[in-house]
Amino acid sequence: MTKLSFAACATAFLAGASSAHAAEIEFWYGNTGKIEEAIQTHCAAFNDAQSDHKITCVGQGGYEAGMQKAIAAYRSAQHPVLIQFFDAGTLDLMLSDAVVPVQEIMPDAPWDDYINGARSYYETSSGDLFSQPYNGSTLIFYANMEVLREAGIEEVPQSWEGVMDAARQLKAAGVECPFTSDAHPWRVLEQFSARHGAPIATNNNGYGGLDAEYTFNEGPVADHMLNLSKWREEGLVKLDQDTVAGKYNAAFNAGECAMMEASTGSYGAAYAALGDKVRITMAPMYEGVERRNTLIGGAAIWVMKGHDGADYEAAISFLNFVRDEDQQIEFTRRTGYMPVTKAALASLVASGKADTLEFATAEMGVASLNQPGDENSRGIRLGFYVQFREVFKEETQKAFNGDQTMQAALDNAVSRGNELLRRFEQTYRGVKLP
Repeated sequence: MTKLSFAACATAFLAGASSAHAAEIEFWYGNTGKIEEAIQTHCAAFNDAQSDHKITCVGQGGYEAGMQKAIAAYRSAQHPVLIQFFDAGTLDLMLSDAVVPVQEIMPDAPWDDYINGARSYYETSSGDLFSQPYNGSTLIFYANMEVLREAGIEEVPQSWEGVMDAARQLKAAGVECPFTSDAHPWRVLEQFSARHGAPIATNNNGYGGLDAEYTFNEGPVADHMLNLSKWREEGLVKLDQDTVAGKYNAAFNAGECAMMEASTGSYGAAYAALGDKVRITMAPMYEGVERRNTLIGGAAIWVMKGHDGADYEAAISFLNFVRDEDQQIEFTRRTGYMPVTKAALASLVASGKADTLEFATAEMGVASLNQPGDENSRGIRLGFYVQFREVFKEETQKAFNGDQTMQAALDNAVSRGNELLRRFEQTYRGVKLP
């Protein structure tokens, strides 16, 4: 791991900073549970590895809460140097004027080493990274092979048609919950549309400008949502509220449900609960559709404006530390999140550990992110997207509850989502996308 000198990395906004000296900085993050434990371990390891700086890592209880608190803290000049923000907040942060692009303060870092799927979501239109990918995840498919084999199923299904065939066979064998999902837009809208090469909005999902409009109420996404609704009525799919556990991934980990779609970041808990019963594969496709890349999930680390040179040197030191190959591999082991650089993945493969169940998500997740891409699988660059996710969940849950048809839900979500886009466009009128 090469430590970059602060003098070499300083940008205009750091001009005149004092010479290097020890600094104590804060890093605010949103994760809880096992992921939080791994982040705290990262922070303790950094403090133990050097004496120049000290970092205090402060949990915010969730990504959305962390985003709101950080922006409020920035307005009162009480903000941290580093913040962890999730994928959906990318455009809001880029245009907030509260952050500085990480590639500006670290121009000589090996940014080209980041896997393509991790780069594209957090980079500018010119290809520069705005933030440093940290806990990288993507969508994969999970199966409890002990339950599948008891129903006479020997292989994990690869297509949606195969998943539902297996679900019917499981149900006939007495399995009450063949497949589970929470129908979160990250899974059923964003990841689904990306790997099927389908847009959710015009302007290449917003990368082409702020005047984008949602379009997912027609086409593959709409067809899939209608299918999910029908499959649930058939008893093949259970949502959070349908499970005994009350949460889809908890239901899978408890053995209640046989299959689920979930983040690679869910693997640590699933493996801890079920061990070698768990098998994973890339997220299913509809037959006859060419597979495109899935999107990076999780979050990245952003650098906030308004601090002094010593604080930024400490931030650079920490960012270099968490990029270290061994640190990424250990983070993968503890969480199921993937390595985000090619070097870390190569190191994991060379160690022979990539073939073990403990690291099963690493190569598969990266392979999913690195499938051939197109203009619809680059990412989501739409304003007020955090709020839009809530709109999508609210409308589609009404459909799942029988209060409206799924088509009406999608039409309403598009209409309300476009209202949010127009408000965002008005807020940033005349601003050019970075």
